[in-house]
Amino acid sequence: MVPMSKNKADFGTGSMPKLILKQALPLALSQVAQLLYNIVDRIYIGHIEKDSIAPLTGLGLTFPIISAILAFTLLFGAGGSPVFSISRGEGDVKKAQKVMGNSFALLTISGIILTVLTLIFAKPLLYALGAGPESFPYAISYLRIYILGTIFVMIGTGMNCYISAQGSPVIAMITTMSGAVINMILDPIFIFTLNLGIKGAAIATLISQIISFLWVMRYFIPKFGGAAVIPLTKTSLKLSPEIVKSITAMGFTGFVMEFTNSLTQVVCNRTLKFYGGEMYVGIMTIVNSVRAIMGVAVNGIVQGAQPVLGFNYGAKKYNRVLQGIRYSSLFAFVYTAFAWAVVFFFPGFFIGLFSDDAATNAVAIPYLHIFFMAYVFMSLQFSGQSTFMALGKAKRAIFFSLFRKVILVVPLTILLPRFLANPVSGVFYAEPISNVIGGAASFTAMYLTIYRPLSKKAQ
Repeated sequence: MVPMSKNKADFGTGSMPKLILKQALPLALSQVAQLLYNIVDRIYIGHIEKDSIAPLTGLGLTFPIISAILAFTLLFGAGGSPVFSISRGEGDVKKAQKVMGNSFALLTISGIILTVLTLIFAKPLLYALGAGPESFPYAISYLRIYILGTIFVMIGTGMNCYISAQGSPVIAMITTMSGAVINMILDPIFIFTLNLGIKGAAIATLISQIISFLWVMRYFIPKFGGAAVIPLTKTSLKLSPEIVKSITAMGFTGFVMEFTNSLTQVVCNRTLKFYGGEMYVGIMTIVNSVRAIMGVAVNGIVQGAQPVLGFNYGAKKYNRVLQGIRYSSLFAFVYTAFAWAVVFFFPGFFIGLFSDDAATNAVAIPYLHIFFMAYVFMSLQFSGQSTFMALGKAKRAIFFSLFRKVILVVPLTILLPRFLANPVSGVFYAEPISNVIGGAASFTAMYLTIYRPLSKKAQ
């Protein structure tokens, strides 16, 4: 039996907003670092050719593939984290350790399989995703190198969830910060100094991912000075059908959310290429990059709340769960309102980060405004789905992820261009419409099926 450290592991006492923020702030910073792997690449790649957006368009075509890989990371990594937290809250440390070991094994196996498949089918995949003669050379050059780091990024990102869940969010932050800083340093060297262009960006990212992976592994292995309350052991790696089922059941929510994000990107890219050409695929790459930047903090808030909510739910401290839901929802709402205001008043700044093409930048501004016009409603989507995941209600979270992305975004992306004078704008309008409808539905369902029943139990 591995002893539980009260200093690091006990979320059952203390101020709920402080606990959430203590988890959320380092997690958000670690996600900033994780985001920098791709965002820094996008910034430098966007400036490779002064009057052309083709390199950035090529990079954007790889996003659905990268999102699909992240989907499997969430399935086996983030999927086990709530099970891990609930087991700890129940005092079953042995099961928590087994969950973590099985998660590691699944990440390793899937990482190897995805690497091989992507290398084999890279060319037809990119053409199916909307690559054209201008963008394909950039896309294939980046993808073939980036994909070699799949196993490192999957284990590094997936196991980082367990570092945070063990009450070490600062270490989780350092995990990704170290790799991100190195990536920022190496990018200009490989891209411009060594004149490797988009290949240089991929090489820098690969090296950074390996460094983050090594740091994560050090945390979980005691003989290397690891600080884990619950370490990774060889015996815990043996797959248990029951535990694998519980991990995939919980992780399927994140998997669906990210995989449908990949599907949405594919539909958007192909629709934009059909109605406007490759330039608009590049503009969508910029817009999605801005959304990724703005989404880091709110993701940190709701994900940081998950282990706190899960622990207290397992410990049957329902009043604390209710407090956690209220505070995480409030924090998310305030932040998304702030993010909308920043994007609305300073759109040129964000677009200019990724492109030197003045003509493209001028075209992009109104589309960025359209895309973000209802961003505050995403706080409701995040809060509802995150609460479902934290408390083990995976099926409900899956439904609302599918509802927003598959039932709303994809059909709207296809249909709206047919009814608007400017067909391209229809692709961008699909996002705010889905934010309003999907966010309201997700939060309302969470309130009726989770918050109100828990309020009765807490009385």
